Amino acid sequence: MGWAPEARVLLLEIDRRTEDAHDLVAKLRGYWEWGRRLAPDADKYTVDLVRSRPDAIDQVVGHVKRLWRRVYPPTGREGLVPVAFVYADTTEAKVANTVAVLEESGRRYWAPRRYRSIYREAITAKDYGQAAPVDVTTLEQLQEHGSGAAVWRRLGREGEQTLTAALDNPDGDVLYRDQAARADAEEERRRAAEREERRPVCTRCGAK
Repeated sequence: MGWAPEARVLLLEIDRRTEDAHDLVAKLRGYWEWGRRLAPDADKYTVDLVRSRPDAIDQVVGHVKRLWRRVYPPTGREGLVPVAFVYADTTEAKVANTVAVLEESGRRYWAPRRYRSIYREAITAKDYGQAAPVDVTTLEQLQEHGSGAAVWRRLGREGEQTLTAALDNPDGDVLYRDQAARADAEEERRRAAEREERRPVCTRCGAK
């Protein structure tokens, strides 16, 4: 595990091809599950809630009540602590194969979800709140270009970015708030038009 200034907090795994791709998926699952654990000092109500409701940790319990927040500061972004896999002493083909396995078999852990909203069709933003962002690169790229260069690829995206860009979620909660506000305004306009349509008409002058 390690730390990077661009990320505030970053869990770092250096793989020299001594582990199978599915072993890395298991590690990612471990990080994801660890990010969902309650802090030891969680109040009894929260503990009982999580035990009685399988979805409580996702829908009710914020990150501030979780164990990882007792270990690390806030990441400044949605979701769990980001994970970086750095590959060394390997080939591009092997890296590509490993990343493909991580993307497919580890999707539950890194992928965002759809927001729950009454405006389902109007909301294209993604909910990263329970996701563990995963970025990958190679040790050779870091040595040649530095960690601040566009050498990072985030699972679920195409191409390489800087670490900051790879960790940001431009289609996340900021976009959601904007889309939800627009949808609320549109719904209010629709209701106002319906109210206007239902207003009685004066039989004498024809005005509403």
